[in-house]
Amino acid sequence: QVQLVESGGGLVQAGGSLRLSCAVSGLSFGLFAMGWFRQASGKEREFVASISWSGGLKYYADSVKGRFTISRDNAKDTVYLQMNSLKPEDTAVYYCAADRTTAQAMSTPRKIYGSDYWGQGTQVTVSS
Repeated sequence: QVQLVESGGGLVQAGGSLRLSCAVSGLSFGLFAMGWFRQASGKEREFVASISWSGGLKYYADSVKGRFTISRDNAKDTVYLQMNSLKPEDTAVYYCAADRTTAQAMSTPRKIYGSDYWGQGTQVTVSS
């Protein structure tokens, strides 16, 4: 059974930082591209960041470039999202996803709901 379990969400003031983690089990982690997506209340889910199986390629939404960093540890089957300089508009439920294609493909609209495996999400709330 494939499981993706996010952790690290919470309440933080604007300008603060959080580090999300996503622990993966039940699949060959090193063969999957990984991504982070988010969905704010009343809004559509959107792409945040993705990383190739090797960690060598990374893609970011324009809204988070320079503030968020995606990384992975294939020895621990875990993907991370370091979020700095948080803004109230970053408030959302953050989901990690695994996909058999590529990190670049995960950044395209068809993968926003169509990635192969999903976690249950973790809430991030940024207060002003």
